[in-house]
Amino acid sequence: MTTQTSERKETWKTIGLFLTLVFILTSPFHYALVQLNPSRIYVGAIMWCPALAAFITLKIKGQKISRLNWNWPDWKYIRLSYFIPALYCVVTYGLIWVLGIGNLATNDSIIQWGEELGLVGKGTLNPTAIAVIAPILVGTVEVIRASATTLGEEIGWRGFFIYELRKVLSFTGVSLFCGVTWAVWHWPILVYYSNHVLLECITFFIVIISMSFMMTYYTFKSNSLWPAVIFHAVSNVFIQKILPPLTIPIEHRDHWLGENGIMFAIITCLTGIYFWKRAVNENM
Repeated sequence: MTTQTSERKETWKTIGLFLTLVFILTSPFHYALVQLNPSRIYVGAIMWCPALAAFITLKIKGQKISRLNWNWPDWKYIRLSYFIPALYCVVTYGLIWVLGIGNLATNDSIIQWGEELGLVGKGTLNPTAIAVIAPILVGTVEVIRASATTLGEEIGWRGFFIYELRKVLSFTGVSLFCGVTWAVWHWPILVYYSNHVLLECITFFIVIISMSFMMTYYTFKSNSLWPAVIFHAVSNVFIQKILPPLTIPIEHRDHWLGENGIMFAIITCLTGIYFWKRAVNENM
């Protein structure tokens, strides 16, 4: 057996060990989320399982946690990792509003959102002020909060996993393998909470694999896991917390809306293709 073949075989063993640990560590929390009362604490625990799996894998392999790319990158990668997911989320909902798939929120629904955020009380703000302040507030404070949990995922997926895959696969292979794995890992939650299981599984796979191409690109370009942490958090916050409250669903068209909606899958897919072509052209 040649040295190169031996190294590839060892890499695949490391990948297998990591994925086995992810499954073992995540399973109890997936069970708790589905069988017990759903709680954010279970979601937070699930999101930190990839990091724990990476730490244990490194320990078993006699490697240091410090080998992960903890360094803070050039600020341009942080800015782009905020701007890109925010942009594709806004484009998604912009098309939803323009095409009449969903309606812009009314004053009453905006005020209700303001109440949930604690922006309504003494010296009550008007709907226009809430519509301006709320996205800024959620887009900063909530992104910071969300980063505490996306960090757990990204230490595992982008900090460790894709660098192991890179030893044996091309950029395309790394992005696809990681994306499919990442999507499958979400399945128990997706199946439990979906209203249209088959459709949402398809759109979810498209979204996650597309995001995998984007996040792999920025991770390799920056040589840091932090852009992926920010990217993941911003995408979650905009598509879950900011744009839905500004939108009123239309009956029988709800399958176009949200993070598992058709429109989001279309926009992220097009964005993912752009980054895939860009990476190929750059011989990444």
